[in-house]
Amino acid sequence: MDFYTYLLRCSDGKYYAGHTDNLEQRIAQHQSGAIGGFTSERLPVELVWSERFPDRDQAFAAERQIKGWSRAKKEALIAGDYEALRSLSRKEVLRYGPSPGSVPTQDERVWVDGDSAPLAPPPAIVLVRPQLGENIGKAARAMLNFGLTDLRLVTPRDGWPNPSAGPAASGADIVLEKARVFESVAEAVADCSHVYATTVRKRGLVMPVVTPEEAAREMRSQAQPSAILFGAERSGLETDDVAIAGKIITVPINKEFGSLNLAQAVILVAYEWSKHGDYAMPTIGPEPEEPRATQGQLEGLIGQLEDALEAAGYYFPPDRTPATKNTIRTILTKTGWSEREVQAMRGVIRGLSDPRPRRGRREES
Repeated sequence: MDFYTYLLRCSDGKYYAGHTDNLEQRIAQHQSGAIGGFTSERLPVELVWSERFPDRDQAFAAERQIKGWSRAKKEALIAGDYEALRSLSRKEVLRYGPSPGSVPTQDERVWVDGDSAPLAPPPAIVLVRPQLGENIGKAARAMLNFGLTDLRLVTPRDGWPNPSAGPAASGADIVLEKARVFESVAEAVADCSHVYATTVRKRGLVMPVVTPEEAAREMRSQAQPSAILFGAERSGLETDDVAIAGKIITVPINKEFGSLNLAQAVILVAYEWSKHGDYAMPTIGPEPEEPRATQGQLEGLIGQLEDALEAAGYYFPPDRTPATKNTIRTILTKTGWSEREVQAMRGVIRGLSDPRPRRGRREES
């Protein structure tokens, strides 16, 4: 299914960027006011630019990019004035072969954001001759964990769809539903400009070798689509498969035990891609900071401790008592106690100073 990013000009001269899987229907909805909000308050609106993408992720990314552009850059895009785009950006921005409003092919567009990094599409994950449906499902789960959804299968041994894949995917159904099957590696990566093969062996080929981190950095810096090849569970990629790729990805791994299962390999590469993207770390924020104890509360703790130590005969010899008390005060005042911690410590001191028998505690004879 194709998706579109589009740009509307409203009656007040403002622009609206959006994305959809049905361009004609969505524009009609905007023009009739059926979509409430920004455009319905600025009728009439007209379509001034659109672009087709192979999936929703890329269309949405393009929408977000264009929304951040200045008015001048949007109008340069609409007019097809690429010289103006170049002068308005630090880099080239959105060059197209066809005129604005037409739908160029994937090969005709070069996406580069002049205000930030190139708008890199997420890589396709290509499983070459996978054997078990469970492993395909686990690979899909690993992909979706890190925002990848383009799964391509080359002659899966047990056919496709495979009923064993769903349970193993643990909810990553969107990846399995979008999965496409190909007869050869060449067909699976025909629309990709950058292809990487994952293997620990170069198989006699003279090819550049990169780590997953280096490959992810390269893919993020390239505007054209990328693909990553993963071999069958038992044998990995064959020499002819690797030869199709431009580079080899090899994980730094224990030479004495270099065996990774399919999902593990996918998750390593997918993680490296995602950590340079929009996923926030940590996903769970820190606990709210507890109220800090006041000086008065801290003085209460110090006083209670001094009294307890006095009663226990701790201070000896007497002439050292002032210095000892200052040392204890320094220890307690430089830790940054919270109110809860002061209360807990006072309870500890009270328990040591005035122990009380607890129910169920056996009396010592």
